[in-house]
Amino acid sequence: MRIGITCHPVTGGSGVLATELGIALAERGHQVHLVSYELPVRVDRFMENLFYHQVEVNAYPLFKYPPYTLALAAKLAEVVKTWKLELLHAHYAIPHATCCYLAKQLLRDEKLKVITTLHGTDITLVGSDRSFYEITKFSIESSDGVTCVSNYLRQEVCREFKICDEPRVIYNFVDMQKYKPDGCCDYKRKLTPNNEKIVMHVSNFRPLKRIGDVLDIFRLIRSGVPSKLLLIGEGPDLGVARERVQQYHLNDDVVFLGNQENVENLLSIGDLFLLPSEHESFGLAALEALACGVPVIGTSHTGIPELVEDGKTGYVLPMGDTETMAIRGLELLTDDEKHRQFSRQARESVSTRFDRNTVVSEYETYYQEILMR
Repeated sequence: MRIGITCHPVTGGSGVLATELGIALAERGHQVHLVSYELPVRVDRFMENLFYHQVEVNAYPLFKYPPYTLALAAKLAEVVKTWKLELLHAHYAIPHATCCYLAKQLLRDEKLKVITTLHGTDITLVGSDRSFYEITKFSIESSDGVTCVSNYLRQEVCREFKICDEPRVIYNFVDMQKYKPDGCCDYKRKLTPNNEKIVMHVSNFRPLKRIGDVLDIFRLIRSGVPSKLLLIGEGPDLGVARERVQQYHLNDDVVFLGNQENVENLLSIGDLFLLPSEHESFGLAALEALACGVPVIGTSHTGIPELVEDGKTGYVLPMGDTETMAIRGLELLTDDEKHRQFSRQARESVSTRFDRNTVVSEYETYYQEILMR
């Protein structure tokens, strides 16, 4: 197949999934074209079947803001025409599904198919700005196929947009050969000279990630067991995190690592992963932690329960219940046998349900189904 993929190229679940999917499809012999304003995350090597096309956005005096949407649509049409693509896969409804629709109309190509994968924040965006509702609904319904990364998100989409043809659920995936225990052991020894436990959080530090809760949980855990907190990522609430660290006098026990390319090496040294989010359609970072054998504590009203088995691979609890989250974390960190059991079950669960090869095959099957319509 000849496939075009457009996504937000920055660190985040949607960009990571889109890029990893493109790489996996290229490895299987498909011709894959990534289209965005910069090289997407995790493209770190040359591949014969993987191409990148940069969207150039020029500033015009007439426009207050650069017209990225139009530039992307024009670029997609150009790539489709030049490389004779069969299918465009948009990650996020706005603006990517809209741009794919415009490109298809520009080419007047009825054979070209468009698939949209919804990741969550493209839907919650509608809740905060209703002016996007109609264009989001139109972009979803104009796609030839729609997928969601969890059943939780599919229910949200159907409820919010009253869509009759339910989207297909295809979960996020992880490379089990890449994400596995026992990574940066030298760094772990340096970081924990007194065998402290390592608690981790990875995100883009947006308000919905509730970084304040992460620090509240860790403060309680640290009072019960010597531990360190690794914070990976950057975003608008990074300042909030630094203020809370100062307030709780945790400077010596919290390490800010910023964005990291090879996060698998760091996740593999963790003992516990925290993701107490307000909204989480799936939780790719949590999946990657589980693959590394790290139990996860997350929130119950999100998509996290679809990957974290409560009481088996971690715990899912009500949002804001930081005290119970800390209690459950301490139970795991102070009971070596229980931690080993959770760690083993975490990796087994991911291998069974979210392995890269299995999920990429689901996408291939769905692509073929859409192309045959």
